[in-house]
Amino acid sequence: MIIRRRLLWLLALVLQVSVSKAQSFKFAFVTDTHIGGNTAEEDLRRTVRDINANDSIAFALVTGDVTEFGSDEELRLARQVLDGLNKPWYVIAGNHDSNWSESGSNSFRTVFGSETFAFTHNGYLFAGTSSGPNMRMGPGQVPRENMVWLDSVLTHMPDPQLPVIYINHYPQDSSLNNWYEAIDMLKERNVQLMLHGHGHGNRRFTYDGIPTVMGRSNLRAKADYGGYNIVTIAEGMARFETRTPVREVQEKWLEVPLQNHHFDKDTIRYHRPSYAVNKLYPNVRLVWEYQDHSDVGAGTAFYKGLVLATNTTGWVYALDAGSGEKKWAYRTGGKIYSTPAAAKGFVVVGSSDNSVYCLEAATGKLVWKRETGRPVLGAPLIQGGTVYIGGSDGHFRALDLKSGELRWDFGQVNNFVVTRPLYYKGRVYFGSWGNEFYALDAATGRLAWKWSNGSANRMFSPAACYPVATGGTVYIVAPDRYMTALDAATGQEVWRERKDTVRVRESMGLSGDGKLVYVKTMDGELLGVSTKAGSMQVSWRSELDLPYELAPSALVEHRGVVLVPSHSGLASAVDRASGKVLWKYKVSNGLMNPLMPLGKNRVIVSTMDGKIACLEYKK
Repeated sequence: MIIRRRLLWLLALVLQVSVSKAQSFKFAFVTDTHIGGNTAEEDLRRTVRDINANDSIAFALVTGDVTEFGSDEELRLARQVLDGLNKPWYVIAGNHDSNWSESGSNSFRTVFGSETFAFTHNGYLFAGTSSGPNMRMGPGQVPRENMVWLDSVLTHMPDPQLPVIYINHYPQDSSLNNWYEAIDMLKERNVQLMLHGHGHGNRRFTYDGIPTVMGRSNLRAKADYGGYNIVTIAEGMARFETRTPVREVQEKWLEVPLQNHHFDKDTIRYHRPSYAVNKLYPNVRLVWEYQDHSDVGAGTAFYKGLVLATNTTGWVYALDAGSGEKKWAYRTGGKIYSTPAAAKGFVVVGSSDNSVYCLEAATGKLVWKRETGRPVLGAPLIQGGTVYIGGSDGHFRALDLKSGELRWDFGQVNNFVVTRPLYYKGRVYFGSWGNEFYALDAATGRLAWKWSNGSANRMFSPAACYPVATGGTVYIVAPDRYMTALDAATGQEVWRERKDTVRVRESMGLSGDGKLVYVKTMDGELLGVSTKAGSMQVSWRSELDLPYELAPSALVEHRGVVLVPSHSGLASAVDRASGKVLWKYKVSNGLMNPLMPLGKNRVIVSTMDGKIACLEYKK
């Protein structure tokens, strides 16, 4: 069916190109509508009416951050409003549609029909890709499967010299960790213009020599009315006019020449990510590497010689731990952002197709499937013969590992769960995107206590960190940059602190001796907070000095080595005793998932742009 749709699209493209001429036309450039915000719906409805009243506008582009949180309710409302347009419209997702999505970014595709678009109009090819970060805080990223799609579109263009206008939500710079991949593809064709949102203002840029325009947000912000841009393509120029409905003000603010830059003959390339660091540490080497065709949006698991992984086209698969060769694969019906867990011959994982799956670890054969009614983005924890896992339906469940039968169901979770729970002294602990943190009795599911950070902003929830516990205290960090210590028995705050000099976020882990809680700061430091002090006291510092850092992935200590992931595909190893950097290795430029120790001196790394690699090191 996919192949048939692609062939039909290519046939339609050929027919359109053959009859089209470079005639003048206008289109609406609408971005950052943020449905779910205070005035967003009213602002967008006003824009829709204004576009409908303008017969000269041929179509509308909606370039990301369509919603505030990517919730199903917001997406449905956005679709309902945009369906009011009386002309064709095309939409892509931005970071607000994907990073806090209760559906694991599945609902955007379901509600709008696709995450990408490509069409020709009057001699121009318009191609748009969505962008994240998807379910993990970090730089933006065009999903790997979108990149594969874009490559296919550009490769199968009937006329390689057809002018191309590329649309994405993010700027095509370092704020998008794979910006150069799209640009390299586009520069092999006749790319003449790029459009994006994200910055909420009208601005002119040049990325890698390609003229680019950022559009204003449709929101009114502090003004009386919101607005959008009307773009006129005529006589080799793109003219931009900002349009304010109701006031009927239309102000020209920019003209951009449209021309063939002959980038295909250009041998000059602007700065690209450097992998020179891989030559600086001879004590680490790449054993094998696997490249997925989709994002790898979760960490890995290990079972009897197999590395168990997932991707965002719904596959669960096993790679040979020694060679990286794929041994088996099983496909679910939705994107996967749930790190699998393996034990007793089984591998368990959640999927955004509203189900929890249990497979035979050796073969990938389905053992059982538990439907939940909503996506399951949380990672499972296997303790004894029980699977503990949270979902997007307000429920946290305990399932029998062998049969999938429900042992208990706690149905009072505020908002959705994306993390792996912590098992500690007979209880399970986890946070949600509803600003709350829970402690449940592991045997019965009874609520022992819950704690709230008191914020009205769900972006500050303690939802993405892997909590740790020692000495009767549970530790969490969150996007509000607070670190909190809670009494494991009562939920009372032992201490809760925020320090401008220690800008914690969501990346943390426990030292092997339980004396430190490792935190990775936004300034790229690796620090150890004492578990013996009655306050947030840094008692250990490493020599690691990374650039600005956002990756929420957990930190792991293994045999005296602290393994540190980053948002730019760089894995680092630090000696626990001395704090010295043992080695660094850059696998890609993508957001890194939690690192997985493998045996004595190997580690599995995976990144959001589909890389899985095995590194071997000497301490």
